[in-house]
Amino acid sequence: MIKLSGVIITYNEERKIEQCLASLQGVVDEIVVVDSFSTDKTEEICKKYNAKFVKQKFLGYKEQKNFVITQASHDYIISLDGDEALSPELRESIIKLKSNWVHDGYYMNRYNNFCGQWINHSDWYPDKKLRAFKKGKGEWKGINPHDSYKLYNPKKCGKLKGDILHWNYPTYSAYNTQIEKFSTISAHSYYELGKNATLWKILFNPTWAFFKAYFLRLGFLDGLNGFLICIQTANLTFLKYVKLRELIKKNKE
Repeated sequence: MIKLSGVIITYNEERKIEQCLASLQGVVDEIVVVDSFSTDKTEEICKKYNAKFVKQKFLGYKEQKNFVITQASHDYIISLDGDEALSPELRESIIKLKSNWVHDGYYMNRYNNFCGQWINHSDWYPDKKLRAFKKGKGEWKGINPHDSYKLYNPKKCGKLKGDILHWNYPTYSAYNTQIEKFSTISAHSYYELGKNATLWKILFNPTWAFFKAYFLRLGFLDGLNGFLICIQTANLTFLKYVKLRELIKKNKE
């Protein structure tokens, strides 16, 4: 049976981290937390669960997640965020996997809770994530803050039953704040990659983002919250390109 490390990056996660850590008990052989100098009780809670707690200045989402892997003692990894937890079904799937690991990595679905409601449609479910993998078979990539783990050989992957439970936004205000933050990070990432922000992209891309999430991916079936999520999906896209256009203009001047 393989040895499994559960890895988490945190910053001020005292409200949610305990349910994350509790879900890993009896599943992983060690828990490793890389923390960006939290000022709340995150460290105290993690140490209650005997987690290896490493303090590291925030390097960027994908960079921090690649760093925490290097701190793990074992070659097989389960990666979670501080506001996520394993569902009972996913716990059982991972326990069985430990005695029959055959792929480089494994996908699982993420089930998102928005303002107290579990979201079943739009871009939010099944929200497939690759979170179980063997060291050296891939790395965290993407454009911050929308990172994802990519295998070097994508064909060598499997799928696990069960969900990652994700409590992302407890209030509409928290969601608005995150949209503002993520759009700024995305704009800077796009600027560094040399991407442009044409008027066409500013007008078309948000419209398409809403249409795809609300109609094609059935966001309307999640009621008012489904509508709000799809509107904010469009808004994030709009703000990202507007801020990118602003960056380009500013640096030209």
